[in-house]
Amino acid sequence: MMKKNNFRIVFMGTPEFGAEILEELLKNKYNVVGVFSQPDKPRGRGKKLQPTPVKHIAEKYDIPVYQPKSVSKGEGFQILSELNPNLIITAAFGKILRKNVLELPEKGCWNVHASLLPKYRGAAPIQRAIENGERESGITVFKMVEALDAGDMAIQRKVAIDINDNFETVYNKLLSVAKITVIEFLERFDELKLTPQNDQEACYAEKLTKGDLIIDFNKSAFEVHNKIRAYDPYPGAKARYEGEEVKLFSSVWFDELSFENGNEAPGSIIKKKETGILIKCKQGAIKIKEIQFPGRKRICVIDAINGNKLKIPGHFNS
Repeated sequence: MMKKNNFRIVFMGTPEFGAEILEELLKNKYNVVGVFSQPDKPRGRGKKLQPTPVKHIAEKYDIPVYQPKSVSKGEGFQILSELNPNLIITAAFGKILRKNVLELPEKGCWNVHASLLPKYRGAAPIQRAIENGERESGITVFKMVEALDAGDMAIQRKVAIDINDNFETVYNKLLSVAKITVIEFLERFDELKLTPQNDQEACYAEKLTKGDLIIDFNKSAFEVHNKIRAYDPYPGAKARYEGEEVKLFSSVWFDELSFENGNEAPGSIIKKKETGILIKCKQGAIKIKEIQFPGRKRICVIDAINGNKLKIPGHFNS
């Protein structure tokens, strides 16, 4: 077993996913000599600069934190070199590491990635896996190379994706596994055997665009359900209702054979249920429990009906 004090770790990450992993390292007394994160960004109505979640954790534990525009050149690379890490761990950092950084630490640069590589390389692996109807995902710790998410794998751990899981529930499952896996990776570092990725099985999880959020009811109920839950609770899948752009949440997939004989057009509200509404798709239907109107908080669909914001019959468009 690799001794904790044999590591000089630099951690690189930005959002909450990275922050939770960093805190797990620090709680387990690993020697983190420095942290790199994206620059602070203005948030909220006042547009005040807010620290990244990773920076917040670094400061909580009095770990030096750096936020250069680049870690591969200039002042950023100079700082990194002076920290003299023998191992770099990244998790949702949001920056590409160049060859000079990858070759700097004796024990390599390693990434904690939220997919079962080689599937879903790239920026949005959780959302893309859910949207494509995958029944499992996982965490992969791999050695970084210049090609995107293509390095040899050290550890891979699976999690199940249930039919009504959404982004939040899958994210929480993956985060829980990631925290355990990164500690296992360090504890077993000297005995791990690397497995090359099969590039022929690779697919890419492209960065999300606004167009990805639009619901097309001319697709099957299963596809529509996957779209909605992939972006629930954030940023929310979108449709149009009476000229307004609304977001739909908390979907339930109904058997596609159950509603084949109806004459309603896709997007039609078929009926009111106890906890939501049924919306017709090209094949089958989905139940929607929550909706968000422009400038409002998300509310129960039943409350929207009772407040005359939703009407039956009614219709959603893309």
